[in-house]
Amino acid sequence: MRIQMARILITFFIIINSVLPHTHSANVYSALLPYRVTALKGSCVQIPCTFEVSDFETKLQKTKQIYGIWLMNSPHLGRDDSFLVFTGSENTIQGFSHIEMIGKLNERNCTTVFYNIMMNHSHTYYFRLQMEPNVFRATFNTNTADSSDSRKTVRINVTDSPHPPELSITPDVSKYVREGTSVSLRCSAEAPCPKQPPTLSWSLIPTSANITTQIQENLDKTQSVISTITFIASYTDHRKNISCIVTYPTHISVKRTITLLFHFPPKMTSISVRPSASVSVGTNVTLTCKCKASPFKSINYTWYKRGQETPLAWEINITLIVTHNNTGWYFCTAQNQFGNQTSEEIQLTIKEYGGLSKSVIYGCTGGLLSLLVISAVFVYCVRMASSQNNIREKYQMADDETLIIFYGETDVSKLKNCFITGTNIRCDELTEIQYTQVP
Repeated sequence: MRIQMARILITFFIIINSVLPHTHSANVYSALLPYRVTALKGSCVQIPCTFEVSDFETKLQKTKQIYGIWLMNSPHLGRDDSFLVFTGSENTIQGFSHIEMIGKLNERNCTTVFYNIMMNHSHTYYFRLQMEPNVFRATFNTNTADSSDSRKTVRINVTDSPHPPELSITPDVSKYVREGTSVSLRCSAEAPCPKQPPTLSWSLIPTSANITTQIQENLDKTQSVISTITFIASYTDHRKNISCIVTYPTHISVKRTITLLFHFPPKMTSISVRPSASVSVGTNVTLTCKCKASPFKSINYTWYKRGQETPLAWEINITLIVTHNNTGWYFCTAQNQFGNQTSEEIQLTIKEYGGLSKSVIYGCTGGLLSLLVISAVFVYCVRMASSQNNIREKYQMADDETLIIFYGETDVSKLKNCFITGTNIRCDELTEIQYTQVP
């Protein structure tokens, strides 16, 4: 029995001893690549690529040359169905104008940039790593019988029209946002070639908006350009269409638009009058209360007249048959669940005197009287000024206090030592002057 147990242990030891070295020396490798990337015709595309190889550091010490290879269609190097598009050993490029491996292979990074992408470049591509002389050679691909194998390849899809950007808003405006709330809009666009990223711009953004832009790495190592605007919700931006515009180096632009929807109390409340605020007695006049508010359908209106505490009505408009008793000042208040606002007052008056109101008639009459008084004063001043040197009619008091009226062109400055004789007057300078005595 003991002999049989000893034989079994020896056999088990031999099996373990033969299996372990083989397991230790086996090459386990995997690559992390995006399953699919979208490239824009005429631009470039960057393929993010990293890999893992068992005991890589030890293999690297034995390696004199390490280089990467990109194959198209098939993972098998040298077969008729595969096409070698790039090999780092000789920097050989086929089918492309330029390919650049920007990752450092000794750091397990195989990231590569394909330039000047054309429509016929839409294919499946495989990455192959070679560490020479004959240290490690393998193509990283999904063609394996082991379904748990994490090795991957990548598909490049070329398009001449890029996808529109993704546009999101926080909080969700489809449920409306209350005025005064901080709002953020986030626009994300693919950057298939980070060396030539697209530019993001905005249209019709609020004046208070703050903009930040950055390049972000996605989970599959591809990159996107992110632009975010932050602002405070205001009624002035309600129902405004804001667009995020993405422009690629090939001068192709795409955009996406979102409509802002906010809740706010009544604003810009005012009264409109039809046909006029000054009409004849018996005319129908309609007063309408206007405002901006959201939600609009839930607004309540209240009408008042100055001097009366009791409201007149609770409708959006009121209609009055104008009489002398209902003229005066009117105003309205608009209210929803977020607040209220009162309009300025408007005066309702009656037209009289052929369609002219009393205030207009009084104003015109007063203006006419003022004009007549000014004209009279002006004429008087002119006549007084002209009588200083050359008079046509002059009043003079004689020594016997008899009022004498002189006629003709008489220079008063020359009247010296005058004496009345009968109906004549004699002066030293003038011989005779006709006068009329007024008792």
